[in-house]
Amino acid sequence: MTRCLSGAISAVILLASLSGSAASPDVHPTAVRQAVPRAAYEVPRLRSGPPCPQPEQKASIAAIGDVLIHRSIYDDARTKTGFDFRPMFEKVRPALAAADVTVANQESITGGIGIGLSDYPTFNSPFETADALRDAGVDVVTMANNHTLDRGEKAVLQAIGHWRDLQVEYAGASESVNDRRRMRLVKRNGLKLAFLSYTYGTNGIPSPPGKSHLVHRLEPGVLTAEIREAKRLADAVVVSLHFGVEYQRLPNDEQKRLAKLAAVSGADLILGHHPHVLQPLEWIDNGRNGGRSLVVYSLGNFIAAQKQSDPHTRIGGILSADLRKVPGPGPEAGSIGSRIVVENVTFLPTYIRFKRWRGYRVVPLASVTEEELKDAPRVFKEVAAHMRRWMPDLTVADGL
Repeated sequence: MTRCLSGAISAVILLASLSGSAASPDVHPTAVRQAVPRAAYEVPRLRSGPPCPQPEQKASIAAIGDVLIHRSIYDDARTKTGFDFRPMFEKVRPALAAADVTVANQESITGGIGIGLSDYPTFNSPFETADALRDAGVDVVTMANNHTLDRGEKAVLQAIGHWRDLQVEYAGASESVNDRRRMRLVKRNGLKLAFLSYTYGTNGIPSPPGKSHLVHRLEPGVLTAEIREAKRLADAVVVSLHFGVEYQRLPNDEQKRLAKLAAVSGADLILGHHPHVLQPLEWIDNGRNGGRSLVVYSLGNFIAAQKQSDPHTRIGGILSADLRKVPGPGPEAGSIGSRIVVENVTFLPTYIRFKRWRGYRVVPLASVTEEELKDAPRVFKEVAAHMRRWMPDLTVADGL
């Protein structure tokens, strides 16, 4: 059986050290050869063989849904000197900070107070929104959504500049053509992760002439090509898709088709946004040596203030999973490559607590009382069953 190259190289190094002892001024080379059998110091002819598999590498990831800052939320965060959103995330901060990489969907552009704050239908949020997310443990934000161009190019550029100042990677929006070409890569625990983000549209607002780079639009050809390039450059690929129909609790056929396209193109984890309510998780056969990718069709609202009669726009969640690199079939017969396995998937349902449009806090859904939410235990069980619809073995957590 052909040994892996590192084992053969180790043998050569060992033999070289033995023969190298003959250079000692106190030992004659002939004495060394007489003491060591001839077969031991003769260097064997190396056979070409596959490289030895590398040790397994793993990175944990957490993901949250829409961060949509309505007026009542930023008014609630207002202080004498600015804004402080940090208390709103304090109850779930441990779950966000524990992951190696945490991803958030920044639905409302964080262009800062300098250009004027605004609410629905054209949002602009304070820089302090971004500060609080960074403080809570967010490492990557996705910016491609139907509100990206709400306040024009200036808001996009200012938001990007602030995320960069915070050392938070951003995906789905770009400040220039060169930035659009840049692959968003994050390294953790020896793994290189690529993040891509796309939106179905921008509420009819066109990109400025010659500046299509400002928002990354969901076009199947571009999606396929960029995921393939990401797979070439990174170990794991995480794709965020802003798609679907608002307030629909199940994905439509187009969502399923695009998620499948992303999976077979190379995506390992697909994060859905836009419906503002939770949609279930599902494993997708990605056609790569029997591998599978994970999709959550919608992570719902992480924080928002939408006036809906049912509680589902106040329910979101934190998806947690491990991305593990394991040995796998390489591009040539007999070679040793690697593949990514998504495992240890957990979902923590969350709830947006507030009263009379004040006192906003994101809390675990299981901690909500009957006074805050009618039939709260029943709602938690229904949400757990909903998220397990196509993934019965999903772990749904009831606390941090």
